[in-house]
Amino acid sequence: MANGIHESRVSDIWLMDEGLAAKAGRRAGRGLVSSASPAMSSVQSLLSDVAPTDIPVIFMGESGTGKDTLARQLHELSPRRGGIFQKVSCSGLNSTDLAAALSISMVESGPRAKDLGGTLFLDDVVELDSACQSKLLSALPDGPAFAAAPGRPATAARIVCSTSQSLEQCVRTGRFREDLYFRINGVCLRIPALRHRREDIPLLLDFFLGKFAAELGRPKPPVSTPALDLVLGHSWPGNIRELENFARKLVLFEDAQAVLADLQSDFGLLPEERTNGKRTISLKEVSRAASRQAERELILKTLRRTRWNRKRAARELQISYKALLYKLKQIGCEDLGAT
Repeated sequence: MANGIHESRVSDIWLMDEGLAAKAGRRAGRGLVSSASPAMSSVQSLLSDVAPTDIPVIFMGESGTGKDTLARQLHELSPRRGGIFQKVSCSGLNSTDLAAALSISMVESGPRAKDLGGTLFLDDVVELDSACQSKLLSALPDGPAFAAAPGRPATAARIVCSTSQSLEQCVRTGRFREDLYFRINGVCLRIPALRHRREDIPLLLDFFLGKFAAELGRPKPPVSTPALDLVLGHSWPGNIRELENFARKLVLFEDAQAVLADLQSDFGLLPEERTNGKRTISLKEVSRAASRQAERELILKTLRRTRWNRKRAARELQISYKALLYKLKQIGCEDLGAT
């Protein structure tokens, strides 16, 4: 526990607008990175608005988009920041563990936490079984008393949840209780995937490179323009978590070219991104994309095996040296491995 925060792991990369970042920085004393993406502007604005309140919040987004980090920001920008931030993974959680988490979250720590308690962050809330859903419902305000102390609500903790699935759909299928859904869904903040906020990629990459260079005691590697173009063209299905791991490898391994070559091409983008939602993708287009991807992977694999000796790689691929240079230009890798 540090500064009243209990957590298994939360990245310390914070993406906010300048005003919110400065405000959180004064309170939390952590490094911040401002977001350059319009896709995050509404999230940032709503986060700033709801933080001082007790409104329950749901963070909805794909895995790796930073829902944990945003939940901690919400806590540290709130009057409850003197209390405990308790993160609980809902996958496999039983009602006894849930009751214990609720009790811990009611602990006060600090002069400003009086009668406020902390924040209970339920990660992947859709994974709660029926018994836990019932227990949580009874613990929330206006529900039946659960571990309530005289003169205070059943749980003094603020409830914040995350999910990568549509809770509305889970309610429709009977997987999630409708009454619990309405109780926890005070505000739903939908977190954009990294592919929808590409303006933030250079900021994030620079932050992570500096972070891991300091942690590993290594120099911060430069990122060339061609390499940055490759990074910006990647679809990042693992979102910020994938970018963080990529930056760690760039710092850790001496062969930066091999790390860059491991990035997949742009063909991983979702259909609506490649068509701007105006048309569907035909089977012929998918086949061509798959063929280009397979060709790209074979070329880069051969170059890595030959230690980026292009003439030798061309011989192994049974194409001319000029043809190899042309294909490298086609896939945006003409400068990789160049000396």
